[in-house]
Amino acid sequence: MSDVETVTVSIDADDSTDEVTLPAGLMDLVAEGDQTAAETVGDVTLLSFASRAHHVVHHGDGADEDLEAQEERIMELFEERFGVTFGEATGHQH
Repeated sequence: MSDVETVTVSIDADDSTDEVTLPAGLMDLVAEGDQTAAETVGDVTLLSFASRAHHVVHHGDGADEDLEAQEERIMELFEERFGVTFGEATGHQH
């Protein structure tokens, strides 16, 4: 058994709830400044969805209009949250 301290974050959606447990030190490493655990997980979640959407649309086997619209929307949400575009944040631009 590991003696690494963990943090559990609850996730509530419209019709379900889940929890994720993460190493506290990793949470501290990823956090920006004095972010809370919830804010840190929110940032990482949005980054992950944006990255995955980008990959599927731009590096996958092709995307239909609906998927392209989903990717466009997540990129808008990304920019609203972080104040920079996905390309600016990651250095990966097309």
